[in-house]
Amino acid sequence: MTNLTFNAELRDQLVNELGNLQKERVGLQQELREQKSQSIAAKEELFLEIFDVFDAVEFLLDYMDQHSELSPQFIQRLPKSLSIVQKKLLGVLQRRQVELLELEGTKPDFDFCRVVEREVRSDVEDQTITKIVRRGFRHGDKILRPIEVITSKKES
Repeated sequence: MTNLTFNAELRDQLVNELGNLQKERVGLQQELREQKSQSIAAKEELFLEIFDVFDAVEFLLDYMDQHSELSPQFIQRLPKSLSIVQKKLLGVLQRRQVELLELEGTKPDFDFCRVVEREVRSDVEDQTITKIVRRGFRHGDKILRPIEVITSKKES
């Protein structure tokens, strides 16, 4: 009789555990569906924002293609138009918490700078940043791309 009681208790415990596992499985499946849905929505939003930037670039390229002689007014407005495209791209990044890295001072901070070239300069102190080659970006504490710079060196 003890074995039967023990087996019945074990069976009840196993049935209970199986029920809990099935509930947990259903919950995890629902959570996975929600995460997939959110991921798809985020991608679609990103695509729509990129399409806006694409349209702005395409407009400029089409205009230049259709006008073999570019007017002085177009040439004069081109930097502003490109600046608008750049701001749109930065907006897309900022909405995703991606920020431009800013230099502080004239010396490279190797936590977020990479020296890609050195140039001989006698008019500035050694290791002074003379040019930013590429801007850098961060997402939270993670450096996605360091600022690429050219620094000065003394003539040897």
